[in-house]
Amino acid sequence: MAVGANLPRSDGTPALRTCEQAVAMLDSLPRLRLIGHSRWFESAPVPPSGQPPYINGVASLRFDAGDTPDPAALLACLMDIETSCGRRRGAPNAARTLDLDIIGIGDLIRAAPDPVLPHPRAHLRAFVLAPLLDVAPDWVHPVLGRSAAALLAALPPQAIRPL
Repeated sequence: MAVGANLPRSDGTPALRTCEQAVAMLDSLPRLRLIGHSRWFESAPVPPSGQPPYINGVASLRFDAGDTPDPAALLACLMDIETSCGRRRGAPNAARTLDLDIIGIGDLIRAAPDPVLPHPRAHLRAFVLAPLLDVAPDWVHPVLGRSAAALLAALPPQAIRPL
C-alpha cells in the first residue's frame, strides 16, 4: 500500500503526521493486518508541477488466513480513510492531504474494473519503489517479471530522499 501526502490538513496536521495516522488506520481495516511500513521519504511531485514535496512510504498488509481479497472493497476503504484525513478529490495529480494506493495484492493481475493491479504506474515511480524495498525487498512485478530493485535502478533520476 503506497501512502503519500503533500498538504497539511485543515487543522494544520502536517503531511508526515497524516501519513503516520493513515498507516495506523490501515491496521484497523477488517480482515487485514499491518505487517510493517517503510521509512518515510520526501520526493518531488511526479510529474513536476510546482507543488510542495510529498511525503511517501509503503505499508505492508496481510489478509487474514483464508480470506479472498476484494480489491474494489479495499479501494473503497482506502478512499474512506483519505476522506477522513481531509482529502478532497479534484484534478488528477493535484496536491493532497492523503493518497493511498494499492500497489499490488500478491501476484493478482487485474485490468478492470478499478483498481487496476498491479498499480499501472508503480514501476515508474521511485517514490513507490524505494520504500517498497524496505518492506518487500523480494517483490517482483507480476506483469513485468522484474524486481522492485531492478525497476528502481532502471528509472531516470527522480528527486527523493529518506527522512
